[in-house]
Amino acid sequence: MATPQPRWITETEPGHSEWYIERFRTMAEQGADLAGEGRLIDAMVPRGSRILDAGCGPGRVGGYLHEVGHAVVGVDVDPKLIAAADADHPGPTWLVGDLAELDLPARGIGEPFDAIVCAGNVMVFLAPGTEALVLRRFAAHLADDGVVVVGFHTNRDLALADFDRAVDEAGLHLDLRLATWDVRPWRDDADFAVSILRKAPGSS
Repeated sequence: MATPQPRWITETEPGHSEWYIERFRTMAEQGADLAGEGRLIDAMVPRGSRILDAGCGPGRVGGYLHEVGHAVVGVDVDPKLIAAADADHPGPTWLVGDLAELDLPARGIGEPFDAIVCAGNVMVFLAPGTEALVLRRFAAHLADDGVVVVGFHTNRDLALADFDRAVDEAGLHLDLRLATWDVRPWRDDADFAVSILRKAPGSS
């Protein structure tokens, strides 16, 4: 049976991808800080690390990480966003693909990643019920001592408790949770969660 399509494909209006691309291009032109997520990831890994930008969109996070010296692969289900990433942020490897079917060795990228970043509310745009599947695909691409960092708004369609169950099902465990990408402590009433995950002991 085919994997259900992500909400990004089934629930966004025509023209949404173009609007999203232009929104971030305009913000960049206006000097907005678009690299907050990237700075956190950069601080967590050695220079020259292999990083997967999962649900990379038009490439702002992966583009920054490439600029500061990491080897970056970005994957997104939307060909329009990948085309924008390729145009605006040359250097990383940008690929069209569904995260629920992620198999980079089959595409000639066999080495595991030191870090996988999944920013920009990607989790809430997945097909409902595929969260554990996506996280399992992340774990399969992760180095044994690697880290997965996932950020999303908790007041959207994915409850944090459901996400945590998916983490467990995927053979990962929660190492640390923050309320923002700028490292503010987690609190129960936070409307955003940045979850830092690692492979569960014995799952390799």
